[in-house]
Amino acid sequence: MFYSDERLGLFIDGANLYATARGVGFDIDFRRLLRDFQGRGYLIRAYYYTALVEDLEVSTIRPLIDWLDYNGYTVVTKPTKEFTDSQGRRKVKGNLDIELAIDALEMAEHIDHMVLFSGDGDFTPLVAAMQRRGVRVTVVSTVTTQPAMIADDLRRRADHFLDLADLAAKIGRDPAERAAREARRQAAIDTTPEA
Repeated sequence: MFYSDERLGLFIDGANLYATARGVGFDIDFRRLLRDFQGRGYLIRAYYYTALVEDLEVSTIRPLIDWLDYNGYTVVTKPTKEFTDSQGRRKVKGNLDIELAIDALEMAEHIDHMVLFSGDGDFTPLVAAMQRRGVRVTVVSTVTTQPAMIADDLRRRADHFLDLADLAAKIGRDPAERAAREARRQAAIDTTPEA
């Protein structure tokens, strides 16, 4: 439940939201997402957290990050780290849970309602800490997939749970838009003269 006079803060775990949206079967339209939550209250800040692979010459997520940065989101990134596990397998790690938690706690006195886009149970203590500071917390994830993409303890701790599947019509990208964009991109490639 949202109240029109409350101050909102959005905290988006980018990798988790991406996986959840894929699991539900739609792409997020971040312009529509921002507009939807601006209509639910007074939006103070919308944070987006993601790790970036530094060694890639062209990052597939870079255009999204740049767009978000120019269109009302506060983007928080850090480079991924590579390591070798105990079986000798190469692994890549990029976690921004601490950054998200610190930002949320610092914003607690400036917001009335935190909206956390993540199903990660590691955020359960953060939700409790925000509630102790008088901030209501809504968690956005899904229970429509098998298994559910939200930790049970996080869902129980939150004041309110919003299933991402229920938001698809409001914040989902029109599939026809993606097909048209791909067709334009392919047409541009097809008409580019060879050197």
